[in-house]
Amino acid sequence: MQKIIIDQEFWDIFPEVEIAVMTAHDVDNHNDTNVPDNLIQDANEIAKKWVPDDPISANPVVKAWRDAYRKFKTKKGARNAVENLLKRAKNNKGVGNINPVVDVYNSVSLEYAFPIAAEDLDKIVGDVHLTVAKGGENFTPIGEDEVEEALPGEVVYRDDKDIISRCWAWRDSARVADTDDTKNLLFYMENIQPDRKDDHIAAANALKKRFHDYLNIDINDLTFLNKDNREFVFSK
Repeated sequence: MQKIIIDQEFWDIFPEVEIAVMTAHDVDNHNDTNVPDNLIQDANEIAKKWVPDDPISANPVVKAWRDAYRKFKTKKGARNAVENLLKRAKNNKGVGNINPVVDVYNSVSLEYAFPIAAEDLDKIVGDVHLTVAKGGENFTPIGEDEVEEALPGEVVYRDDKDIISRCWAWRDSARVADTDDTKNLLFYMENIQPDRKDDHIAAANALKKRFHDYLNIDINDLTFLNKDNREFVFSK
């Protein structure tokens, strides 16, 4: 058994955050699925409702994440992953189809405006911590070969080997990234706006439902982490 553990150093900065976590097992991303052909295209259109104003930073969802990123050390230019998705949708350059699993969780991220990370459970080493980096921890981003180092004071997800997500929810590690061959997945989805609690719950349930309806996978361990519930136990 392994855990996601939210460390006190994180709660010292963000005491009101809630994080939905869940796992999916026995995924088969190769067979025919029931994912609608227009799922991701429709999600790109729905996403525009979250960013009607210019500049994009004037919209409440984006502003909240920009403000959060000012509270810890970040790599220059780092933006929360959901801002990048919403920006593409707003500019009519929305994300395209990738594979059934990615399309399903991207559709939820776009429609509900929350970042969703999906990591390959079988590649995670030990426990996962959402914490504050000491500085110098290794990270290899998706699509790149060069190893980076986390900054002192940077909010990160890490396992027992190295960083699996830099600048909180900016970029994921190539080592644990989900692929077409991934069989087991760990998801986490952060909400930094307490007034969006109902949206957050709805998004988590939408992810569960779409995995059931489109991929024939039942998710039974949905949990919401907060300062009073700091650990989630999962199995491979």
